[in-house]
Amino acid sequence: MINWGIIGCGNVTEVKSGPAFNKVKNSRLIAVMRRNAALAEEYARRHNVPKFYSKASDLINDPELNAVYVATPPAFHAEYAIKAIKAGKPVYIEKPMALNYSECQKINKASEKFNVPVFVAYYRRALPGFLKVKEMILNGAIGKTRFVQIQLITSPSEDEMSGKLSWRVDPKIAGGGHFFDLASHQLDYLDFLFGPVQRVHSVVLNQAGLYKAEDYVSADFTFGNKIAGTGTWCFSASPSCSRDIIEIAGENGLIKFSCFNFEPIVLENNEGRKEFINERPENVQIFLIENVVKALTENGQAVSNGITGARTSRVMDEIIKEYYRKR
Repeated sequence: MINWGIIGCGNVTEVKSGPAFNKVKNSRLIAVMRRNAALAEEYARRHNVPKFYSKASDLINDPELNAVYVATPPAFHAEYAIKAIKAGKPVYIEKPMALNYSECQKINKASEKFNVPVFVAYYRRALPGFLKVKEMILNGAIGKTRFVQIQLITSPSEDEMSGKLSWRVDPKIAGGGHFFDLASHQLDYLDFLFGPVQRVHSVVLNQAGLYKAEDYVSADFTFGNKIAGTGTWCFSASPSCSRDIIEIAGENGLIKFSCFNFEPIVLENNEGRKEFINERPENVQIFLIENVVKALTENGQAVSNGITGARTSRVMDEIIKEYYRKR
């Protein structure tokens, strides 16, 4: 039985992940931690969690726990992950894996030294709809893949327009802006499909001036198998420009799908046009958590680990490095 403790029981754990730990076979959530003890207690009461803490060290050192989920903002991922690893407890880390690639390397070095596994919450690697896309590519539905295009365009929130900024656009806490938070999912999924990115060229700007982090990114990248990719991310455009689409073009067809909206997956090839449901489960991380628990209890292989998670952080660092070097 894997007895989990959560460090940082914030919004992401309310539905996306937290309840899933009690729904997966051989898994249960027995403790949560938040620096505000009252909020930790309130979370534990609402989710029927037996224990709560206000100090991460107390949770990590709880002898009943044998695995830790780090769900804090990225600035604290490396610190808590390494402490859990040193305590001999496998760690499941929210994405992005850490503040930057250098911190990811420190986590992985600790993992290797203490022989404790690390997993990263890139849950699209385990979602049925996204696995369907991979299946279509592997089965040759579009022939050899030629290139992939990402477009993610959104508008500033009302809070951002009024100057009420969240930690997600504070590079010291998030590693970057919305690009780090959202594009990490897309880039990690492409790593899952095509392997590591080999080369990157990018343009990174702050166009709206609402915060210090980047709000526009365009990048060209290539994979080792001669597949090319382009991405455009803009977080300060008109609502009429909004889009969330990934297109994978092959020699014989095209696959189109959304990353965040879970719209139907579209396949167009010589046989015509087909749509496939891309269902979002109530607890969107449940299939990945199930995969992680099986890796821990049955010596299985996890689809998202410290090595793959670090690769995604390396790519994001490479894309934005010139922007932050000039600041």
